[in-house]
Amino acid sequence: MSTTAIAAIIVLVVLVVAVIATLLLFRKRRTAGLRSKFGEAEYARAVKDGGSRRHGEAGLDKRADRVEGFHVRPLAPAARARFEDSWRRIQARFVDGPASAVTEADQLLGDVMSTRGYPVSDFEQRAADISVDHPLVMENYRTAHGIALRQMKGQASTEDLRQAMIHYRTLFEELVSEPALAT
Repeated sequence: MSTTAIAAIIVLVVLVVAVIATLLLFRKRRTAGLRSKFGEAEYARAVKDGGSRRHGEAGLDKRADRVEGFHVRPLAPAARARFEDSWRRIQARFVDGPASAVTEADQLLGDVMSTRGYPVSDFEQRAADISVDHPLVMENYRTAHGIALRQMKGQASTEDLRQAMIHYRTLFEELVSEPALAT
């Protein structure tokens, strides 16, 4: 073999290694970016539900693209005040009727999401959509919703319902506390 052929093989090998290293670095950065954007819990859930890292990450990218097409907006001051008042009333009713308060809290969150511009379809789609902009409270929302479902079957204790209200409050505060629209 000539030195030119050996040099060409070496250059080819170096190029292949460089391309592979670049691809691996790109994947690692993409993964880190998605974990940062969606939070560790939501990222792990997506990978588990997707069956593989590649499918899970593709699902997260689809979520982000879907939500980018929404017209999500902050609440107007009047809407914010109305929702905060509703929340206070729901919390006050918890003492006498914890089960109905949890149901009302779930409905109020749906109203807040709808007013903000999120479509309010089935729970899983709503949770996926919200996870794009509010990843750190998603586990709270999923937990609260799970308790609400158990409550509908008569399988949630008063302590469970109290925990659901705490979890709902976390998402409620985050959705309502974003900067208000100028009037």
